[in-house]
Amino acid sequence: MSQFTHTFGSYFLLEGRLAGFELKDNGEPRALRLVTSEGELTIKLKSDLRHQLSTSLVAGDWIQVLGQKKFKPKTGETQLKAKLVKTTAPSRLAAPATPVAPANPSKACILVCQKSDCCKKGAHQVTQAIESVLAQQGLDDRIQVKKTGCLKNCKAGPNVVVMPDKARYSRIRPQEVPTMVAKHFAPATSDEAVSNPLPAR
Repeated sequence: MSQFTHTFGSYFLLEGRLAGFELKDNGEPRALRLVTSEGELTIKLKSDLRHQLSTSLVAGDWIQVLGQKKFKPKTGETQLKAKLVKTTAPSRLAAPATPVAPANPSKACILVCQKSDCCKKGAHQVTQAIESVLAQQGLDDRIQVKKTGCLKNCKAGPNVVVMPDKARYSRIRPQEVPTMVAKHFAPATSDEAVSNPLPAR
């Protein structure tokens, strides 16, 4: 017998800022973290949304989430599961520049896929660029670069996931690495960091 009471399930519509994704061991997102006026919520994703959202959204995007709310009698918790997610701002630049969540140095790392498809598309060069930028900015002592197995979305490689934000980047190029690092681990210190954001994927 299911632990959910489907008969009394209700739908919800929430709007807020994407704080990041909770990832499975293989790098695939299983849930998103949404910052609303009432605090941060964790919302599970339907399987058909996982790949789609991981390649189209990044931390800081304003989104609307429509889904179903289900009560779990055994734990007394209410589970939120997204059925539909869409952006509410015309572009990422429209979102206010306040940080979503500060990086935790003990958990800060950058995952770079090293499978053949991503390597053919430049994963080694991206890895070298990340290591170089971290060293130049004095961040290499607290941010680890981890070479991983498949992060999915092979056709859109190279694929990178920035922790603890759980922000995913696809088709990233070495010249975009400084902007990515500054966005997650260092405050913008020049007009260049603000005026040259990573392009939407």
